[in-house]
Amino acid sequence: MANKTDKTRYTDDELKEFQALIEGKLNHAKEQFVFYKNQLKEISEGEEAKLKGLDDGISTTENERISTLAGRTKKHIQHLENALLRIQNKVYGICRETGKLISKERLKAVPHATLSIEAKQKR
Repeated sequence: MANKTDKTRYTDDELKEFQALIEGKLNHAKEQFVFYKNQLKEISEGEEAKLKGLDDGISTTENERISTLAGRTKKHIQHLENALLRIQNKVYGICRETGKLISKERLKAVPHATLSIEAKQKR
């Protein structure tokens, strides 16, 4: 039996575990994204927005804040979808700089990670 250090990729069962974790996070992120989009729509179409117009900096700040959150969430969704593609290609969990396996602990905390902690610290 190979040592843990000799392991070059995660097993199919391990990949299924990660896939379930990522799909859960992906569903949650998509729900958040829809929520943010709906909030932005309400802000732009609401009666208050029409009455206040350009005079109200608070609604502009809130609009920018929600837009930023929506943008971050969209980016997070893309990272998670890319992680699912890596699972399909059976290259999930392999550090893109060192070629070594990223620890399970790191992948459970940041399932879309593409760098090991070792590689991340070198940056």
